[in-house]
Amino acid sequence: MNTRPLGRSGLHIAPLVFGSNVFGWTADEARSFALLDRFVERGFNTIDTADVYAAWAPGLAGGESETIIGRWLARRGRRDDVIVMTKVAKWQPRKGLSAANIEAAVEDSLRRLRSDHIDVYFAHEDDASVPLEETLAAFDRLVRAGKVRALGASNYGPERVLEALRIAAREGLARYEVLQPGYNLLDRGFETTLAPVAREQGLGVVAYFALASGFLTGKYRRIEDLEGSSRAGFLRHCFDARGLRVLASLREVAEELAATPAQVALAWLMAKPAVSAPIASATSLAQLDDLMAAAELVLPAEATSRLDNAASA
Repeated sequence: MNTRPLGRSGLHIAPLVFGSNVFGWTADEARSFALLDRFVERGFNTIDTADVYAAWAPGLAGGESETIIGRWLARRGRRDDVIVMTKVAKWQPRKGLSAANIEAAVEDSLRRLRSDHIDVYFAHEDDASVPLEETLAAFDRLVRAGKVRALGASNYGPERVLEALRIAAREGLARYEVLQPGYNLLDRGFETTLAPVAREQGLGVVAYFALASGFLTGKYRRIEDLEGSSRAGFLRHCFDARGLRVLASLREVAEELAATPAQVALAWLMAKPAVSAPIASATSLAQLDDLMAAAELVLPAEATSRLDNAASA
């Protein structure tokens, strides 16, 4: 499978990243292992997680996803075959980006992952209460110690990314090499905010919410279909005139290409020059197979243009 360089990190990733926020939550350990086995068997190589996954779920405290991945890595002996991305800053017990917190959080994540290094370590969100100099110096020490291979920033605005890059260059520190923004066919703010920064600075981009919390799978055709869904709160705002226009166009293109709406939505992202790979999660092998097939789907220029136009405001 063709891989893509992840900015200037030296890492090369397959065109789809597995989002493991479901591990320990809607996918138990056995199901998670099966999903990871299928994912790497098909030639994909990158797993995204975070220390906070899945603290939002009743009965869970956080760290569950990393723990399951660590057990899978140890049992399968696959550590050298995969790229593991994890994050710090959002989990309440390890909140923020102070040097002390980063130093403690990385040790916790390494222990749960049963690994001596993290391939990409993300600041999960900006922390304006801590000077960027302190945060970047702490991250730099992890890189120099070999505990982290590359650094990333998630949920940062373009001005803060540029400021962080300037500070890293001035102080001789390891810089953020990868961005993780929300980006999909419906939410396109990335194109005018962070995409120019990524292009100009040679940054990798892995996009989360690639399927808009399931809206772009086409599973929900009407707002009434959300009844009883755990995602209702996330998706109600999607059912406006623009969202329904996007869904209709997505279904048309999918039917023409003998594909599924999810495959078309992911292929649209994969074709964007600024995007290294989208992140998507699955809780069944059938769902995962559907998502992975997007890597083989080539959208005709006319179809891409139609999707772009449908999603324009």
